[in-house]
Amino acid sequence: MLPTSTLESILKKSFKFSTNTIKTYLGEAEKKRKDLETYLIDQEIVDEEKLYMAAAKKLDISYTGLKGKEIKKEIINLVPASFAATHGVIAFHKTPDEIQIAMLDPTDIQTIEFLRRKIGLTPKTYMTSPSDLKEALRTYHADLSSDETIIQLNTEGQAGNEKDLKKAAEELPIINIVNSVLEHAVYEGASDIHVEPTDREVAVRYRIDGMLKQVMTLPKQVQNGIVARVKILAKLKIDEHMIPQDGRFKIQIQDEKLSFRVSIMPVYDGEKIVMRLLHEGQKPLSLEELGFLPNIKEEVEDAIKKPHGMILVTGPTGSGKTTTLYSVLGILNQPHVNICTIEDPIEYHVNGINQSQINPKAGFTFASGLRAFLRQDPDIVMVGEIRDKETAEIAIHAAMTGHLVLSTLHTNDAPTTLPRLIDMDIPPFLVAFTSNIIVAQRLVRKICPHCKKELRLSKQELKQLSKLIEMKKLVNLFKTQNIHLNTKERNLDSMVFYRGEGCSRCHKSGYKGRIGIYEVLTINENITKMINSRANAQDIKEYAEKNGMVNLFEDGLIKAKQGITTIEEILRVTKE
Repeated sequence: MLPTSTLESILKKSFKFSTNTIKTYLGEAEKKRKDLETYLIDQEIVDEEKLYMAAAKKLDISYTGLKGKEIKKEIINLVPASFAATHGVIAFHKTPDEIQIAMLDPTDIQTIEFLRRKIGLTPKTYMTSPSDLKEALRTYHADLSSDETIIQLNTEGQAGNEKDLKKAAEELPIINIVNSVLEHAVYEGASDIHVEPTDREVAVRYRIDGMLKQVMTLPKQVQNGIVARVKILAKLKIDEHMIPQDGRFKIQIQDEKLSFRVSIMPVYDGEKIVMRLLHEGQKPLSLEELGFLPNIKEEVEDAIKKPHGMILVTGPTGSGKTTTLYSVLGILNQPHVNICTIEDPIEYHVNGINQSQINPKAGFTFASGLRAFLRQDPDIVMVGEIRDKETAEIAIHAAMTGHLVLSTLHTNDAPTTLPRLIDMDIPPFLVAFTSNIIVAQRLVRKICPHCKKELRLSKQELKQLSKLIEMKKLVNLFKTQNIHLNTKERNLDSMVFYRGEGCSRCHKSGYKGRIGIYEVLTINENITKMINSRANAQDIKEYAEKNGMVNLFEDGLIKAKQGITTIEEILRVTKE
């Protein structure tokens, strides 16, 4: 963080803030228990890069941005990873006489002098921003197969003694390998870690942006030690090998707290481990950040302002339903309302919300939990999932008696949700009366911004796309979202889309991060009549689309034209 006096001076000189404005922001920052710099950057009042460029100018030192800069492994390793993280310094370029280093505090003479002596080259210092430095630090953890702890394990790890699993789990090479696998998963941005035994080795795979990627293999003799280590961390029975086990544990990496949800399952060659990464204390994303288009976002906001009724989010497992519900709860979470949730499991802990996890063994199910919570004077209730008739009935009765109910269902699109509830023996008039809005969603990979380029569609893609949507409808769709087509883009084959070429930042995949595509069905008077007359999902879908509902495929096409994702990705996910 910049010293307070330096920060205030820069805000006045470079950003033209008055003393009173700074005082106001200071007060707001204190209310949120943040320092002024963090508050201004988080609220997007000040751009972090511009702030640090101004600070560099004030100190009369060069500034360097590290985002998108490819740093060679042999150069970054000149500064040890722990020292780099502690002192906020990265080596990024080298000449025969000079080492170029980026720092958060270029006035730190002691650190510069230490590096001069350690590396034996003259340091040339640059200033950089905290987020650029944080991203550059990931370079240390970019390649799991070259990790020293793994190499040590391959030669030393003999943890195959089943009689003494606890002892095996406490061996240093086993502890190191598990720590490395967890740390690298965090730095790679993985959502899940798979540790899979085969007949001759143990495979480690990460799910990154929804796609599984093998990161390395380990020798078979370390398998039992790794499984035992994970079981100890998750407080599971280490001598139980024949039944599935579930648990969770927490770790801290640098300043970030992480929770791992563990599932261990007996398979043919041993026990398979899957760990889901959950970022503790992560603030909910806004509806824009999730990927809601402006007019669709307004529909969702109108629905959540209603005092009662049901908001349902649907989609397959892993399509981001829970994240969407947490974002809605983030908007609704105010001191004057009582919010209760029943989840399986609790993915994120949110301050100000009463969260409960179901426990079927103890008879605490979604239905019994929901029934109990309704005696706790709630205003808003979130039910992790409507799985059966009993839960559906209680949720609908809660929505009828003045509560706002949020929940998820497993259906392929928004219109199918209505007959699905009726199939659970819920009377159609109750479904029609209580449903406010239904959101269907999928997750698509975003194009990597560092290697994005324009693209004309291939013949095969053109053929596939022209079968799915008419050019006239596509042009009208883009018009409704204020996407202007130039005169050359009158035909599909001349229309400009985008893709990622593949670079070191996205591991040559062309994609970095994910975003949602959505289909939002608002239950209006006409749809209510259709539900009451037991109209099928297809009839409801056709009516809704005629009256302006953007379906999943169309929402994806809009995002592809905006350069957020690719046509290929939309076709993969919607499987039209």
